[in-house]
Amino acid sequence: MPTETFRSAFVPHDLAAPVTGAPTGPLAGLSVAVKDMYDIAGERTGGGNPDWLAAHPPATAHSAVVAKLLAAGATITGKTVCDEFFFSVAGVNAHYGTPLNPRAPGRIPGGSSSGSASAASAGACDVAIGSDTGGSVRVPSAFCGLYGMRPTHGRVDMTGAMAMAPSFDVGGWMSTAPGVFRALGRVLLDHHAAPARLDKLIVLDDAFAQSDDAVASFLQDALDGMSGALPAMTHGAIAPDGFDPWREAFRLIQGREIWKVYGHFIETKRPRFGPGVRERLEFASTVTEKAADEAYAVKAAALAWIRSVAKPGTVLVLPTVPCIAPHADAPQELLESFRVRVMRLTVTAGMAGLPQVTIPAGTLDGCPIGLSFIGWPGADEALLELAVRLARFVGAA
Repeated sequence: MPTETFRSAFVPHDLAAPVTGAPTGPLAGLSVAVKDMYDIAGERTGGGNPDWLAAHPPATAHSAVVAKLLAAGATITGKTVCDEFFFSVAGVNAHYGTPLNPRAPGRIPGGSSSGSASAASAGACDVAIGSDTGGSVRVPSAFCGLYGMRPTHGRVDMTGAMAMAPSFDVGGWMSTAPGVFRALGRVLLDHHAAPARLDKLIVLDDAFAQSDDAVASFLQDALDGMSGALPAMTHGAIAPDGFDPWREAFRLIQGREIWKVYGHFIETKRPRFGPGVRERLEFASTVTEKAADEAYAVKAAALAWIRSVAKPGTVLVLPTVPCIAPHADAPQELLESFRVRVMRLTVTAGMAGLPQVTIPAGTLDGCPIGLSFIGWPGADEALLELAVRLARFVGAA
């Protein structure tokens, strides 16, 4: 893999030297790249924005995620590029450049954990750490041909990590190797697992309908090929009134919460933002308490409904993304349309705080495509086991 591909994944203020973990442990010998939102003692955390980076001193302690990785024997090899304040699913950073997509050259890597996905896909690390609010692990994992995990909300300790929208924020990880992918879960997840026998699989027809026909057909064929390792499939729908009411509520809550986190900094320091992020932050500043309260009510109802369907033992199946990765030089208008389409697929797990795993299902027109499984609260371990079981069908695509 060209050096340019490796370097594009990492921030200019990268580690001067790797941070070595414990000599033994379940992750001993494994290299990990970490999204530039997790504190590493002695290093500055930038969150994708150079003005934020310049305004803050080095961290005095490791974030909980980094501490757990090091205690388990992993070596932290670098800090990866991400979208500014994690407010995108494209992976485009106006200040540091867009990390290259090793599996689909000339196309975006997906974001906001773009550098992490690029590094893992290029083989620059064994596993990469990201975060997922509206799809920021799931989307780049799908576009870069990776296994990617968004855990149950609250099961990964985010102490020492920059926030975005705490109602939705979770830590996450991605890898080309299913065994390593599963091993990270054993280190990072808390003890609130909810084991259940996987006995029902619902293919979400309304989610498949959001995808390009070629994507939907490809993934249905992939599912058919995996049928011997899955419970009997049924078909159904998850969004009674369509996905847009959930997506709009998500957008309002996300806007209200990110402004609470960063609004004072933005108003007092006037940082520079790239296109797309700038406009979304301007919108965030306008979300009223009343509008947010109404959106929280929609979220509460959605959570109750989705969890009534995703009961213990039931897994929901859907495309991870609606299309192959857009070209890296796509105009901003196309990327905004892409963002809307993506959020219709990612919002279900986000609104309900449920775990979702994406696996590399193969390639379409030379570009990786991801297939996703959403589980019940605490089904993270079951989803990781499912990903490993299905690896014999899809490989590391």
